[in-house]
Amino acid sequence: MTGGTLDGATTRETYGSVLRRLAAAQKPAARSAPAYSRFVNRRLGRYLTAWAYRAGLTPNGVTAISAAWTFAALILLVVFPPSWLLGIGVALMLLIGYAFDSADGQLSRLTGRSSPAGEWLDHMVDATKVVSMPLALGLGLYLHDAVPVAWLLVPLFSAVISSVLFFGMILTEQLRRQHGRVSLAADAPGRPSWMRAVLVLPMDYGVLCLSFVLLGWLPGFLVLYTLIVLATTLFLFAAAVTWFRELRSEGGRP
Repeated sequence: MTGGTLDGATTRETYGSVLRRLAAAQKPAARSAPAYSRFVNRRLGRYLTAWAYRAGLTPNGVTAISAAWTFAALILLVVFPPSWLLGIGVALMLLIGYAFDSADGQLSRLTGRSSPAGEWLDHMVDATKVVSMPLALGLGLYLHDAVPVAWLLVPLFSAVISSVLFFGMILTEQLRRQHGRVSLAADAPGRPSWMRAVLVLPMDYGVLCLSFVLLGWLPGFLVLYTLIVLATTLFLFAAAVTWFRELRSEGGRP
């Protein structure tokens, strides 16, 4: 891998041919993946992967593009006061960044260029993103005096919950692998559960991105954002109990 391109060259393979190869090489969706991430974002990521492959980009280059779209949106959240235009623009930019986040992994599998360094970079960007988004939102609302100060506690609390949840998921995954358990990313046998995918929608990063469309209607946005944070908090507590009991069954302290 050299810089942001695949050996500095582009491929002559047709876009349609790349899409067909991607469909064949697609890994199963995570069992816990909510509806937008599973049924929309993965498909968008596939289209972007085919484009990136034909453009000669590396997986790390795609990760950089994802980060650029995401953090540009967060900068706008801080610089400009809440409005419909800002909300729609931020939502679109975050969703594009999310689609590229899916594309980097798909490109790694397509090209056989997956590496520990690439996985590390992807997780580092994600870890920064999950805590930066609520902090950028809170800072923007504060700088533009858009809400009573008490409302700023919601994005601050979200930053804590999001960070703990992300860390918990990564750590649990690693501990499961150490004990030879099935990966959390592995799909259960049989058809994917549509009901589960819909039930966990409040924890879907894509839904969080879409919520910013309501930024021009601040009361509605604050209610929706608070409900998402509460749902994420409940999910974290339920997941933490499940993870702890599972890992305790492997042996060790009672």
